[in-house]
Amino acid sequence: MKSIKKVLVADWLDAYGGAERVIKSIEEVCRFDITYTLICLMHRDHLFKIYQTKTPRIVQTFVRHFGKPFRYFFFTFHFFVDRIKVPKDVKLIVSSSHSVAKGVRKSSPDQLHISYFQARNFNYIWEDAPLFFGKFQSLFSPLILFLRKIDVAQAQRPDYIVANSNFVRDWVKFRYNRDADVIYPPVDLSQFDLQEQKEEFYVTVGRIVTVKKFDIVVEAFNQNKKKLVVIGDGLHRKELEQMASPNIHFTGFLDTKELRQYISKAKGFIQSGVEGFGIATLEAQACGTPVIAFGQGGVLETVVEGKTGVFFEEQTTSSLLKAIEVFEQTTFDAAAVRIEALRFSEERFKKELGEFIEQKLQEHNV
Repeated sequence: MKSIKKVLVADWLDAYGGAERVIKSIEEVCRFDITYTLICLMHRDHLFKIYQTKTPRIVQTFVRHFGKPFRYFFFTFHFFVDRIKVPKDVKLIVSSSHSVAKGVRKSSPDQLHISYFQARNFNYIWEDAPLFFGKFQSLFSPLILFLRKIDVAQAQRPDYIVANSNFVRDWVKFRYNRDADVIYPPVDLSQFDLQEQKEEFYVTVGRIVTVKKFDIVVEAFNQNKKKLVVIGDGLHRKELEQMASPNIHFTGFLDTKELRQYISKAKGFIQSGVEGFGIATLEAQACGTPVIAFGQGGVLETVVEGKTGVFFEEQTTSSLLKAIEVFEQTTFDAAAVRIEALRFSEERFKKELGEFIEQKLQEHNV
C-alpha cells in the first residue's frame, strides 16, 4: 500500500473478540499511524495481538473517563466521535464501525474515508431498542428518535461503506440509504484445526449483553440438563450465573488457544443473537463443530442447514430446544463442516480489502 499517513477509527477497544480480530487484519493491511477510539480498556497483551509489530499510538476521547460502565453513556457516543480531530496530513481514514466510528469527520476534502461495517450500526436505537430499553422504550422514545436522526446524518460521512455481509449491506441501504460493497470478514483458520472426536457438551461464545440473547440458551439448558459451556463476559453474566443450573459452566473471556480447546471438542456451537456476520460460528465450523443458530442475519450466509448446522426460527427457549432435538438426530461430517469455513480465510480478506482500498485511492488521486 502507498506510503501515506493512515489512521484507524474504532468504536472502542475493550476485549479481544470477533470485531477486534477483524481490526487485527485491517491493521496488517494498512499499518496505521494512529488509532482513534472512544475508549480503550483492552489489556496490553490483547492490544499486542492487534498491533503485533509495534507499540500503537492510541488516542481516546472523553469517554475514557466513564470507565468500564461506558456503555451506559451511549447517548454521548455520537457527540464524542464527532469531536475526534484527524490531522490534515492524513490521507486515508479507515473506520471499523459497529456503533458510531463511521461518524468521524474528515479534516480535509482530499482525505479518503472508508468505513468497514462490522455489524448493523448502533443497534441500541434500531432493531434492538426493545431489548435494550425494555418496558422503558416509550419513555426514551424522544431520545431514540433524536439519536436515529444523528446516526443517519453521520452515516453519510464515509466516502465508501464496506459491509461484512449481504445482510448488513441490505440494512445499510434500508436505514441509511447508502450503497455498500461486501467483503466478508476474516477467519484465522490457522488457529482452528479440525477435531473429529467430539465430546458431550455444547458451547456458546460472545459478549454477555442483552441483545445476544444468552438468556434463552441458559433457560434451554436449565430444562434439558445437557452440559453447556458459556465463554465470554459482560454486564449480564452474574445475572445468568445466578439463574443457571449446575450443568452450565461460565469461563469468562478466554484467549484463542483456550477458546479453541472448547469449541473444537464441543458437540455443537450455539448462536442465539442476530449477528451481522458471526465470526465465532465460522471458527467453530473450522474445527469441524456444527452450529445451532437463530435463523436471521449473517449466519444465513455462512451456515448450510443440514450440512454444517441447523437453524431455529424464533428467539425463544422452546424454539431452541426443538432445534437441539433436530441437531441431535442429524449426522454431521466434521471434515465437510470445516471445508465450508475455508471460504472465509484471512488471506482472502486481506487481498480483497487491500485491492479495494488501493482502487479507491487511485480513483481519488490520493
